[in-house]
Amino acid sequence: MDWDDLGLKMGLEIHQQLNTETKLFCPCATELIDERFDNEIKRGLRPTQSELGQIDRAAFQESMRKLKFNYEAYNHRTCLVETDDEPPHDLNEEALDLAITIASLLNMHIIDEVHTMRKQVIDGSNTGGFQRTSLVATDGYLETPQGKVAIENLCLEEDACRRIATENDFTHFRLDRLGIPLVEITTDPSIHHPEQVKEVAYVLGQILRSTNVKRGLGTIRQDLNISIAKGSRVELKGVQNLDLIPEMVELEVQRQLNLLNIQEELKSRDARVLDDIHDLDEIFKNTSSKILSTAQSIKGIVLKGFKGLVGLEIQKGRRFGTELSSYAKKREVSGIFHTDELPAYGISQEETESMRSYLNADEDDTIVIVAHDEDIAISALEEVIRRANMAFDGVPEETRKALEDGTSEFMRPLPTANRMYLETDIPLFKIDKNKIINIRNNLPELPEEKKNRIIDEYSLSEDLAKQLVKKLHADEFEIIMKEIDVDSTLVASFLAYNLREIKREGIVIKHINPKDLIATFKLLSAEKISKDAITDIIKEIAINKEAIEQQFNEKENGFIKYVDKDIDNNIDPEQIAKSLDLLLLGENDVENIIIEIVNNNSSMIKEREMGAIGPLMGISMKKLKGKADGKLVNKILKEEIKKLLN
Repeated sequence: MDWDDLGLKMGLEIHQQLNTETKLFCPCATELIDERFDNEIKRGLRPTQSELGQIDRAAFQESMRKLKFNYEAYNHRTCLVETDDEPPHDLNEEALDLAITIASLLNMHIIDEVHTMRKQVIDGSNTGGFQRTSLVATDGYLETPQGKVAIENLCLEEDACRRIATENDFTHFRLDRLGIPLVEITTDPSIHHPEQVKEVAYVLGQILRSTNVKRGLGTIRQDLNISIAKGSRVELKGVQNLDLIPEMVELEVQRQLNLLNIQEELKSRDARVLDDIHDLDEIFKNTSSKILSTAQSIKGIVLKGFKGLVGLEIQKGRRFGTELSSYAKKREVSGIFHTDELPAYGISQEETESMRSYLNADEDDTIVIVAHDEDIAISALEEVIRRANMAFDGVPEETRKALEDGTSEFMRPLPTANRMYLETDIPLFKIDKNKIINIRNNLPELPEEKKNRIIDEYSLSEDLAKQLVKKLHADEFEIIMKEIDVDSTLVASFLAYNLREIKREGIVIKHINPKDLIATFKLLSAEKISKDAITDIIKEIAINKEAIEQQFNEKENGFIKYVDKDIDNNIDPEQIAKSLDLLLLGENDVENIIIEIVNNNSSMIKEREMGAIGPLMGISMKKLKGKADGKLVNKILKEEIKKLLN
């Protein structure tokens, strides 16, 4: 695709949790909880008007779903601020300092006063129906290999509740994550190439990880804004896999182009959407379709001139009918049927023709059917009518959920400025200029700077240093190198590549820490193990630690029973090396084994003389099973061969 001709514009929003001791507006800890909750709070939420008396369209659409929420709370781990039963406390200055640090690394202008706003969110993820957010910095930039990218804003926000499950008409949330400080970083929409947006996401992630941010699954979330000429801005929420971003961009562009084609085709056909919702129970009273036969009510609408377009693929595996269905699903139906795909699903050709005749639908028309309780079926078809009418405008502005295969599905309309209003419970916070100066005088080392420094200090290759920084092992590497005298390339290679291979084998390595690595490499430095034994020892440490955690994490009724644990207890790399028979033999023991090998192969030695070293090295190393250094084996082997030949 020619991205310039398409008028492709993209921007990123990065949400990164900060690793502070307490939450943004209360003294609760920022660690997630997997214990049984102590209390449950049930609530419903509704939208409120902005300062101008208007209701945000996204909040309004969420309210139409009439969802109910159940919040899991803890007596000593969550508080009344999180349940929205107590006013928020003062802004967490540790979080603010971190936000200023990140903004400084992004060359941003720090504002003079922090004003906290409320951002309406009524999907249940915030107990009060809003998220607190504060603008901290503006007008920055980021240098990337493909050019400079403008950073528009950096906001300090509170994270949302953790969604646990949906059952019995309630969506269950846990309050442990609510209020954890995070920064929201927004670029301008000046990114024009799919590979560039991937690069920007990567560089931003590396900069964030050079500061005190949380790490691990769910601690960083990326949203991607995309538009093309004649299209509309669409926000893809929850983009997790950076390698998938280019394909995700291409698929969204393809979707928008196909929607624009549908728009033109509908206009050329003089198509229209009929608002009448019809009762089809009589048509399908003897149907063989299991879904239709068990439904309380069957309803249908007519889309004049839509034939063939509802079944048209607009993304891989997703058709325009999927777009209509996504809107209907917001009214609690499992999906829709339409005549572009009938007869099918137990619906016969005869029933399809009878339905056309009953509704006075022409061959060029599409009929959409929903089967459910009567009120829900009507509500779902009203959403289908609304979305079908949007087709005449081309691409609707939407927030869409990013899916694992690179496609996306409708979540809600794009929010508007009407969702923001002032938080009156929190006073403004003036930022001391001396605070900014002190922070900027003590900024952390950026990834590129760290890579170049460890190349110089430890004589590493460009590739090894880059991999250490990219995989966030550079700090571990330096801790190990400061503790013991060992080959830097060996340590770097293990951290950059061997750990990854261990993980690929399905072994959990999250508990492997610098202490384990230092103790293991000390065995190598003391010539107690060979370098080939390191991987096996670390594997066994990881397996043992995971087994210990599983014992501690014994679950009772689905909840973790024990929390306090010391999984490092009794983990000794030397004992593990001994149990695996990996400790090196003494020189005398190695010598005795090689003498035996030489004597058993004397005829070959007399025939090949020193040319026998190669085959005998293989035999020796196999016999020693890695319990002797190769240089020592080679030295003794040469000596014993010479003795035999003399």
